[in-house]
Amino acid sequence: MSRVTLSKTSVSGVNPPNVANEPWFDDACILDMDYFVKTLSGIKSKGVRPDLVGSIIAHYASKWVPELSESRDVTGPETDDPSAFPKSMTSTWKKKKFFVETLVGILPPENDTVPCNFLLRLLRVANMVGVELTYREELEKRVSWLLDQASLKELMIPCFSHTCSTLLDVELVLRLVKRFMGLDEVVKSGAALIKVAKLVDGYLAEIAMDSNLKLEEFIQIAGALPAHARAIDDGLYRAVDTYLKVHPGITKQERRLLCRLIDSRKLSPEACLHASQNERLPVRAVVQVLFSEQNKITRQLDWSGPLSTTRSPNSNGLDLPGRCHSKREVSAQKIEIKRLKEDVLRLQNQINLLQNQLEKVVEKKKGFFRWKRLMLMPGSSSVNDVGKKEFEEVGFGRHTPLSKGKSSQRWRKSLS
Repeated sequence: MSRVTLSKTSVSGVNPPNVANEPWFDDACILDMDYFVKTLSGIKSKGVRPDLVGSIIAHYASKWVPELSESRDVTGPETDDPSAFPKSMTSTWKKKKFFVETLVGILPPENDTVPCNFLLRLLRVANMVGVELTYREELEKRVSWLLDQASLKELMIPCFSHTCSTLLDVELVLRLVKRFMGLDEVVKSGAALIKVAKLVDGYLAEIAMDSNLKLEEFIQIAGALPAHARAIDDGLYRAVDTYLKVHPGITKQERRLLCRLIDSRKLSPEACLHASQNERLPVRAVVQVLFSEQNKITRQLDWSGPLSTTRSPNSNGLDLPGRCHSKREVSAQKIEIKRLKEDVLRLQNQINLLQNQLEKVVEKKKGFFRWKRLMLMPGSSSVNDVGKKEFEEVGFGRHTPLSKGKSSQRWRKSLS
């Protein structure tokens, strides 16, 4: 280690150098694991910043374990020499297990010294080779601190347990999200929470394509985040729709549970249009989407106000004085209001159509059960009498009384 020298810049930390291109950095990566730990201790004692120490560890690990490389197809020094790998796979896994446990033990105590994606790759290898529980918990704790910096590719960790029915480790991601929600409010700021919600929605869309995924697991991950974490629910709606498409055999009650996760008020116009024509959704969910879209359009019409003045949601209903609008602006406002009114009428027609269909279904069910009950009643005279009673009790459209005289004859003739 005669060439292991540290510049003043790397110690003081004004302008961090590109440590991957430093000659002493490559020297540290070709050493034996035990000697690397001793060398790293000497580097720490010279006052090197923790983030540079984390970069050294990440670069060293990527050199020796290809699974820890970002590209996943980079061959390290071990793979260049076939004799470097033991012939027994068990001994190879034991070597990687010792390697991962040692790396976790020498990580700097600061949480932001190592990138989150590298920690996720390290956690993937740790689960694959079966490291001790304490090391895995330490990695999960570090990942949860930086979960808003994770990528969806690295979060898709396979499940290496034989008892797991899904392809991806769903329970691991659920633990990570719960750990993130249990952190201090300063760590999970508004921007970090929004990023994690977007990451979780993308993960839900991926695991929804697994036919073995249970409904409870999907709902647990989706509900692990609060409602205010999602500014828009389009990603969650896409994941729910994918789950309904891949799992067509779920019951109506389960469909309702899934749709309760979605806030129809947070759907974009494109998502509302797709949901209004989606046959996989329950009728009640479609009606809620149409109602929310109608309310949005109504509020836009209320905010637009009269054509001669400008109004906004913050004007508290007061007309604010402003400049006179040109003819072009007035005509554009008229066209926009006309279009919004047409959208309102269209939504009202769709809602009325769905309500009529629901009423017809309910009437048919009631009529069927009443007819069956009357047929089973003791003392019923004939089928015609039962038909008359059914017309009088339920009927279709307007009711016509059965009276004597000419009116009764006309009724009979109309029936014939």
